[in-house]
Amino acid sequence: MGGAFEGCNVRKFLVVLYTALTLGANGAAADVGALRDGDMKKLALHDAPLALPDVVLLDASDGEHSLTNFKGKWVVLNFWATWCAPCRYEMPSLDRLQAAMPEIAVVPVATGRNSVTGIEKFFAEAGVTSLPILRDPSSELARGMGVMGLPVTVILNPEGQEVARLIGDAEWDSASAKAIMAALVAGQ
Repeated sequence: MGGAFEGCNVRKFLVVLYTALTLGANGAAADVGALRDGDMKKLALHDAPLALPDVVLLDASDGEHSLTNFKGKWVVLNFWATWCAPCRYEMPSLDRLQAAMPEIAVVPVATGRNSVTGIEKFFAEAGVTSLPILRDPSSELARGMGVMGLPVTVILNPEGQEVARLIGDAEWDSASAKAIMAALVAGQ
């Protein structure tokens, strides 16, 4: 029972202590994390909020918009493209989430070369009626946020900072997704 064994126990104790302190300081993340089920198990909760780049997005009429327009609301920011097969599967669930939870903002951003006509056709075929058309034609926002593939969905807090990220498609109107968003809105 030499020093190596005691050092190992001290390290384990410190890891457990650090984890407990972190969860105590970030109890909301721990509570939200417990709500993850099904597709939402892929949702990675960040230890600290991340700042976003300030980038201009375009609507269907080339009007300029910014994510700062959504400050004060929880935002489900989805990066997608008209050619993305998983996006076609996922987009209707994002539309249903927006309809079910009008207190949040579901913001799909078509990344890269996506024509307005193509987006409108995609939305019509997918039955999307509650979501805005926003475009990031040069992928500036996607690159600035480290989006490497599609779809990627990011949750933003009311201050406009990234607090969670899910890579790949998901059922965003599932009971787990709605419970997570409701807990975030409630301030847990």
